Amino acid sequence: MAKDTTGRMHVQVKTGGKRKLSSKLWLERQLNDPYVAQAKRDGYRSRAAYKLIEIDDKHHLLKPGMTVVDLGAAPGGWSQIAARRVGAEAGKGRVIAIDLLEMGEIPGVTFAQLDFHASDAPERLMAMLGGRADIVMSDMAANTTGHRKTDQLRIVGLVELAAHFAGEVLKPGGSFLAKTFQSGADAELLAQLKRDFASVRHVKPAASRQDSSERYVLAMGYRGAPGSGE
Repeated sequence: MAKDTTGRMHVQVKTGGKRKLSSKLWLERQLNDPYVAQAKRDGYRSRAAYKLIEIDDKHHLLKPGMTVVDLGAAPGGWSQIAARRVGAEAGKGRVIAIDLLEMGEIPGVTFAQLDFHASDAPERLMAMLGGRADIVMSDMAANTTGHRKTDQLRIVGLVELAAHFAGEVLKPGGSFLAKTFQSGADAELLAQLKRDFASVRHVKPAASRQDSSERYVLAMGYRGAPGSGE
């Protein structure tokens, strides 16, 4: 164990046995990540909770009484923050969450295990909502292939799917927040969001690993679906 440049003790994981180098590097990164340690201390299910906290503290997305849709919710870090900030734990707001993976129960969160790619997923989500949402947020990430261009297209495709769903369920004035990655592949998506929302920007919270191209697209002030009468 050695100290890193900040003076913290750096944990090194030994190789050997059946552990692959990629697994060793992932484990080492987790053990030395201050946000992972802080999440355990604060009772959050993932370090991603701090990304939403930072974004919301700056842009004031989550307000008491709101209805929130959390796409790709597991293990539940974002749902925890949303439920607390909209008052869902006290029955004032609502958080509807889905994921392909199982997710343990969270007070104030209605969860369904389903694949957002499934043809009936949007319909099932709308039935769970029973109305319109104030915010659609997505921390979903597509499975990677290792081929950069293919992976970029998959990621953008997933965000486009989430953005289309947001257009179906958001109230006028609503917001859309989704994970994406820095690339030139999302120009068409951004153009569409700029037509549908009053404000569109990229944000990269401090809790996002700085060596990652991960960032978030934040669209605020939904103008309402054409012909919806809203």
